[in-house]
Amino acid sequence: MAGLIGHPVDLRTRLGQLLEESREPGATELCELLHRMLADAAGSDEAIHVEQLKKAVYRLRIGSGPGRALVLKRHSPAIAQTDRLVVERWLPALGLVDRCPRLLATAAQREGHWVWHIYEDLGSETLADRREPQCLESAIALIAELHTRGAGHPLLPEVRWHGRDHGVHFFTANLRDSIAALEGLAALRGNARRELTTVRPRLLERLYRLREEAPRRTRLMEEAGGPDTVLHGDLWPRNVFVSMTADGPRARLIDWDHVSVGPLGYDVSTFLYQSPAEERSWILRHYREAVARAGCRLPTNGELNVLFHTAETARCANCILWPAMALLNDGAEWGVAALVEIERWFEALRPPLAD
Repeated sequence: MAGLIGHPVDLRTRLGQLLEESREPGATELCELLHRMLADAAGSDEAIHVEQLKKAVYRLRIGSGPGRALVLKRHSPAIAQTDRLVVERWLPALGLVDRCPRLLATAAQREGHWVWHIYEDLGSETLADRREPQCLESAIALIAELHTRGAGHPLLPEVRWHGRDHGVHFFTANLRDSIAALEGLAALRGNARRELTTVRPRLLERLYRLREEAPRRTRLMEEAGGPDTVLHGDLWPRNVFVSMTADGPRARLIDWDHVSVGPLGYDVSTFLYQSPAEERSWILRHYREAVARAGCRLPTNGELNVLFHTAETARCANCILWPAMALLNDGAEWGVAALVEIERWFEALRPPLAD
């Protein structure tokens, strides 16, 4: 969805109409807040452009001048509170207060189901668009800082309570739950059951094999995974911004919805799997050097390869749960196609490092 608003004084009405076209809850409360924020900032002859970046995330641009844009993001109340803690408490405690977008204001839906956050706009210079070595080095240095400063930090119990735990339990619980969900699909009847006759046994076979390997993998996680630390939880290239400054490239991280506690391998594995295969050894070498400067010693590449593969396997198992439960509980037809796609992921899944 995109649209132009010709008169800022009519912001509440026109922006509200655009958001309501996308059936966004809490549009009225958000527009009232933006009207107060922008009443003195926008001239009467400046247009306002609204662009949908992804589901429940919009860019609001005022006029055509630089630095006059905001990002609007809708959260559930629990995620809104967690993201606020990231910005206002946890990253400042790690000395990384300026390594995420500033949270400028919030607006809660009156019924209490949703909360809108208004962030500064960092632009579009993500690692998904820029893969120059200096940009990658800046991103790797920031990730290493997050992990080494967060290791064993007194705030970890608070982060785990409000966020997630991506340690051993994430792997074992997702294996157990996804097996139970797939076994439960045996009770389905009709077309859905027939369409599952091929994909369901293949997925179960993979998960049974992983369950047999679980003691060896969890033992390695406990012995070589390192101390728990603060994790971003979703380190895709699109969530890493690198801007060029007078002092060189500067990395910042967005989209902290999956912030968690766990071994650093969880974050690093995501970053490697979302990077081209030819870059992975280079990335890991630079990450190893960066954490070594902070006194952190990583296990061997062979051990890391197993740890990374285990983390990615846990994420794939987690993905099985949602379509399987949708089929079981709601008879959702999309669940079959989703399970077929996940089985393709498992078929292609290999440890990220070639050796």
